Amino acid sequence: MKLGARIFKTGIAISFALFLADILQLPSPLFAGIAAIFAIQPSIYRSFLTVLDQIYGNLIGAVIAFVFVLTIGTNYLTIGLAAVLAIVIMLKLKLEKPVPLTLVTLIIIMEAHDQNFLELATLRFLTILLGILAAFVVNLIFLPPKYENRLFGSIHDVSEEVIRWIRVSILHTSDYTSIKDDIDKLEDKLSKVDQWYTFYKEERSYTKKQQYVKARKLVMYRQMILTSKKSLEVLKRLHRFENKLTELPEHFHMMVQEQLERLAGYHEQLYMKYVGKLKPEHNLALGPEAAMKRNEVMGIFVKEINLAQEENDSEFSIYHLMHVLSAILDYEEQLEHLDLLIVSYHNFHADEIESDLEDVI
Repeated sequence: MKLGARIFKTGIAISFALFLADILQLPSPLFAGIAAIFAIQPSIYRSFLTVLDQIYGNLIGAVIAFVFVLTIGTNYLTIGLAAVLAIVIMLKLKLEKPVPLTLVTLIIIMEAHDQNFLELATLRFLTILLGILAAFVVNLIFLPPKYENRLFGSIHDVSEEVIRWIRVSILHTSDYTSIKDDIDKLEDKLSKVDQWYTFYKEERSYTKKQQYVKARKLVMYRQMILTSKKSLEVLKRLHRFENKLTELPEHFHMMVQEQLERLAGYHEQLYMKYVGKLKPEHNLALGPEAAMKRNEVMGIFVKEINLAQEENDSEFSIYHLMHVLSAILDYEEQLEHLDLLIVSYHNFHADEIESDLEDVI
């Protein structure tokens, strides 16, 4: 288990909230620490949104608690009914995320049913708000990590793993169960990549130039993610139709193998090109001496179909091969588009590329 920045920030936010509550001599400072747990976020932007949502949610919870206690009274049943009402209102207002802390606020206020109810309930409500604000301050002071580095690193790692499995699969040396388990893991990793992309997208840019450069980076990273997903789709189809592919004519099987090896190498080169380890104009993978072009692949494929029909070759599965070839061609198109984006970015913003991205590769 990795101890990330958010884990440390959570601990610091709890301590800070408890410290402030103690300094201000608020009763039950524990509530401030609980609120800080709910309010800590991975980015400043999300922290700002969380503060607003948590404040709105706690106001709703506090108002409902006050109304129930002053009109109906407090017992196990009324607390449950108040909680149901609070949840319904929060969902109607599309404030789903702060619901847990809203319920905490509601319960601790309704639990304060002694003679000084108004005073004690108000202090507990303010203690909760103090915990939320303490977490927000911690988020501001402890800046989040560079999400661009995390994003690019995760994209590169997933792509490398997919490419490694593609190379094993085309040689038909992979274990069926192992590759199936790894495909599931790779899909989970791609979901994590999407999360890093969202975090990076939410990072603030403070100048027009930074906003413009980041907009182009977002387009490029989105294409990197899409290309990685297409490569995973190729792997999934190779895995699904592995037995059918072994029945292909030897020369056709070699053509597919060479095509996939070329695309895998091309994919690896694009990452090196992006970080500056290859010249932007480097285009060996799609040069005039490339192993195979799309139109050549389709031409040979059509020829093989005609031969199979003439010879009534039942072992030549056109349907299954079409699934594999369509994924390969789609993968190649996405690689070409990514190449164009990288070259264009280098032509205008080569100096804006993070130098430490080279360490990822």
